[in-house]
Amino acid sequence: MINYTDELRRHNLKATPQRLAISNALHSCGHINIDTLYELMLKKFASISLATIYKNVHLMLENSYIQEVKIPQSKTVYELTKTYHSHLVCTKCGEVEDIKLNMKPILSEVNSNSSFEISKTDVVLSGTCKNCQ
Repeated sequence: MINYTDELRRHNLKATPQRLAISNALHSCGHINIDTLYELMLKKFASISLATIYKNVHLMLENSYIQEVKIPQSKTVYELTKTYHSHLVCTKCGEVEDIKLNMKPILSEVNSNSSFEISKTDVVLSGTCKNCQ
């Protein structure tokens, strides 16, 4: 089991009960939007506000403890920061799945065909998952 107290501290964050609960929710769900996260947190903390959720998520993002995944035509979802990976999104059910892709050939082609210096890549591929096919 992951020790979220140590992980939060490693990212210069205090291990508050709310942040520990957010960590557990992200671990359990994998990818989660703010509304769903808020619903889950209300079950544990009856008086928690949406503003508190946003404040904690923002601070966790700033400290690279979590990362956001921007999905076209959908709400942004959040996940615990992991090694580099891309995402597959089902256009029918909205399921988000991690996938490791070799970006070296693509980045090499970008370097050859443009004057851009790439600092970050976010790849989201859309399609239909096995359950929805």
